[in-house]
Amino acid sequence: MSEEKEKKTYRGRLAPTPSGYLHEGHARTFKVAWERAMARSGVLIFRNDDLDAMRCRQEFVDAAMDDLRGLGLNWSEGPDCGGAYGPYDQSQRTDLYICALRKLVEGGFAYPCLKSRSEIREVGLISEEGDESIFPQKFRPITNVSIPDDFPGAVNWRFRVEWGRLVSFVDQSEGLQEFRTGNDFSDFLVWRKDGVASYELATVVDDHTMAVTEIVRGEDLLVSSARQCALFDALGWSRPDFYHCKLMLDEEGMKLSKSERNLPRLFPS
Repeated sequence: MSEEKEKKTYRGRLAPTPSGYLHEGHARTFKVAWERAMARSGVLIFRNDDLDAMRCRQEFVDAAMDDLRGLGLNWSEGPDCGGAYGPYDQSQRTDLYICALRKLVEGGFAYPCLKSRSEIREVGLISEEGDESIFPQKFRPITNVSIPDDFPGAVNWRFRVEWGRLVSFVDQSEGLQEFRTGNDFSDFLVWRKDGVASYELATVVDDHTMAVTEIVRGEDLLVSSARQCALFDALGWSRPDFYHCKLMLDEEGMKLSKSERNLPRLFPS
């Protein structure tokens, strides 16, 4: 951690997505987040990343809090913490996300995108890791766009990356991480046409407004962290530190998924 951030109160967060029950991989990552906050006499925030209204349910919110308490974890901001803050639900913070999106558009960093997934896939560009389509430059608008009267409107908005830029950060667990825009990722969604902020934008806005100093997450989100670094930079906000944990795999070598219906509750009621 940088010397400047050491002078500040450590602020971490537990940010489950309540679209299913937590599994052992989540538990291990959240325990690391808790241990790092406690070791630094810091603050730990609880936030429900509940943007997906179709999949997120209150029963999963309640189960997550019960399971985390069953692991002996607690938090000092968020639901049922006895403090003056929280609960934090992303679904209630839309106005903040729209303000950040407006700032991106005004700065020339975001534009409306009418291209469908099939149109993007047909171009045939794939990332270096082979796990995502690279949004082609030819689909971008040539000039910056203006703010429409019905902003953000019923359209997708994408973040305009600086093509060929090296986005790097020093991970507190994995060391130096480097990603090249145009090879590892390209223009990504920051707003969906159904009126919901993307995971990338919502996370950056919340981690900034909640003054999070370190994000603890799984190593499958390393590229996502690079995208978020680009957003922090474009918005003129200081980046937090990152700590990426090794993934927990199942017997077939696949990462655990909360969408797997056969996974039991960590602490069945």
